[in-house]
Amino acid sequence: MRIVVTGASGFVGGAVTRALAEHGHDVTGTGRRDDVQFAHAVYRRWALSEKPPEGLFDGVDAVVHAAALADDWAPRSRALATNLGGTRAVLDRLGDARLVHLSTASVYDPAVPTVRAREEEAPVARYLGSYAASKAAAERELMGRMGAKGVRAVILRPHAVYGPGDTTLLPRLLRAARGGVLRLPSGGEVLHTLTHIDNLVHAVRRALDPASPTGVYNVGDDSAVVLGPVLRELLVRRGITGARIESVPYRTAYLAAGAAERLSRLTRLRPPVTRYAVSQLGLERTLELSRARELLDYRPTPTTLDGARDW
Repeated sequence: MRIVVTGASGFVGGAVTRALAEHGHDVTGTGRRDDVQFAHAVYRRWALSEKPPEGLFDGVDAVVHAAALADDWAPRSRALATNLGGTRAVLDRLGDARLVHLSTASVYDPAVPTVRAREEEAPVARYLGSYAASKAAAERELMGRMGAKGVRAVILRPHAVYGPGDTTLLPRLLRAARGGVLRLPSGGEVLHTLTHIDNLVHAVRRALDPASPTGVYNVGDDSAVVLGPVLRELLVRRGITGARIESVPYRTAYLAAGAAERLSRLTRLRPPVTRYAVSQLGLERTLELSRARELLDYRPTPTTLDGARDW
């Protein structure tokens, strides 16, 4: 297959680009950066707000849309321009190609626990940050075109993607653990469906199969885990042996984050924590994976920290 991958200069898009190329596909990765190279794939610079390079979509069989602004404190206008506008830019050039759209489990209701959530439970009407709201808007746009214009698309919803090359989740955790204390709402003693990057790549490959049904699918590791123990083990594997997890009551953490957000709007400085982050860490976030297992033949592996010292 000839495949274009957007967001190839990032963690997820880069992993997808490398894996698809290694499995024999003709892959072109795109991104905003200039200094990106792949051993077995072509890379071309394309910021989604700009005109694409000449011939980028010629003869393309599928597009994996991984580009996104994953920042819950980004201005709403910027988040919509990137996450909704970028999706529209891909859709406008898609032609007859199949689309695999990488969304997020953040489109589920942030105000209540996500308990083995099924795909039909999202998008919802309320969100705590621009990232989730803009990704939900992109899903709505795509679903509308799937219905009205017959776009062939698969939407994948992973939660908390981690693994080698992670530039977001792990770095934030390590920064937060400086000083020897990692403060977590509810102490992290809540269930989460995490998503190893290899499982997400596996889901993308299954979604690209022309025989796989289109639609929306949750993806993640084989089974849910309690977040706190996983984070403790990760810190140990990273050599941070003196750090401990300190529990903060969920309501206390949520109210403190709200106060920090209000102050940040006055100072124009980024808040140290947001309500979105508190809700994602302090409430159960588990996904029902049966649809992907049954219709995509998705076979994820369990949560693993193997090799974490080198991530």
